[in-house]
Amino acid sequence: MPFPDLIQPELGAYSSSVETPGDFAAFWAQTIAEARGIGGTVSLVRAETSLRAVEVCDVTFPGFGGHPVKGWLVLPTQRSGKLPLVVQYVGYGGGRGFPHEQLHWAASGYAYFRMDTRGQGSGWSTGATADPVGSTASLPGVMTKGVLDKADYYYRRVFTDGVRAIDALVAHAAIDAERIAVCGGSQGGGIALAVAGIDPRVKAAMPDVPFLCDFPRAVQKAGRDPYGEIVRFLAQHRDKKAQVFETLRYFDGVCFARQAKAPSLFSVAVMDDICPPSTVYGAFNAYAVADKSIVEYEFNNHEGGGPFQERAQMDWLGARFKP
Repeated sequence: MPFPDLIQPELGAYSSSVETPGDFAAFWAQTIAEARGIGGTVSLVRAETSLRAVEVCDVTFPGFGGHPVKGWLVLPTQRSGKLPLVVQYVGYGGGRGFPHEQLHWAASGYAYFRMDTRGQGSGWSTGATADPVGSTASLPGVMTKGVLDKADYYYRRVFTDGVRAIDALVAHAAIDAERIAVCGGSQGGGIALAVAGIDPRVKAAMPDVPFLCDFPRAVQKAGRDPYGEIVRFLAQHRDKKAQVFETLRYFDGVCFARQAKAPSLFSVAVMDDICPPSTVYGAFNAYAVADKSIVEYEFNNHEGGGPFQERAQMDWLGARFKP
């Protein structure tokens, strides 16, 4: 297949035209403060598994609105002292799955948490977290759920859940609150980028082929869903374009990148027709921290680097956190 988007050198030089709203930081500060103000308790229950080299806890924590959000906390059984924490967010349509599915972080000496994504978890892996919030008319999927109002938009809840996951874990006896990393692929990469832009406790960010970046360009260039959900919504709501893209500015990875403070390792796939590579470079080039790098997979589609990128992440984070 032909390359669906820009290629080098134009690709690496691409700069997004998305403008950060003037009240962007205030909007997110207020959102997180409101969620924390609601409070709620964190539940950690030892999960019964056949795993012996790791200890697994079934975690429930209060997310946006105090709603219960699930996740798996996986710790190496043999450990001493406090461990760096890696929080992973999940791709579109997926959920937290089973605790045995992702073991390389705990096997490398990290505390590892995989957050469930509210209202998803039936597309390609299982989830256990509902989204109890209603919204205005939307297309099937979550991309347009509440998109006419930034206060009601679905990803306001999800990104808040991402920050509240860190809130739930920083006091754990096994976790070093000074060494927190976030990661994820596709939607998970977009969530990781958002949390890194909101929460200064994050000391390392690893977004893979991140989704939710440079929305105006993404809807023009993406060959496959989920960005197409926005296109189909606007095909019916012909008079709502300005309103939709005004909402989306508050959830754009480019804007979060501009206020991030943690070192980062991105990845991009040049043949990606789900998350166009120029949109990834739009976020990467906007990223406000000098200590940033990007790994490019020239002949891969949305699967990106897969295990190659996981290996790169382990090397990169190990050099910084030294578990």
